[in-house]
Amino acid sequence: MKKGIFHLLRALGLVLTLLPSILVFEGSITLDTHKTLMLLGCLAWFGAIPFGKRSDADD
Repeated sequence: MKKGIFHLLRALGLVLTLLPSILVFEGSITLDTHKTLMLLGCLAWFGAIPFGKRSDADD
């Protein structure tokens, strides 16, 4: 169960680092919103990796 949550959090972090760049390029969001979403994605990605790796090793 925990493994799935961390995989989902990592995927969400990855989406939050890729999607804002596309949206700011096409003018859908502002640069400030882009920076905020990128920061949240980065924190989600790097925050979930140690716990996800630990639960991967437990299996």
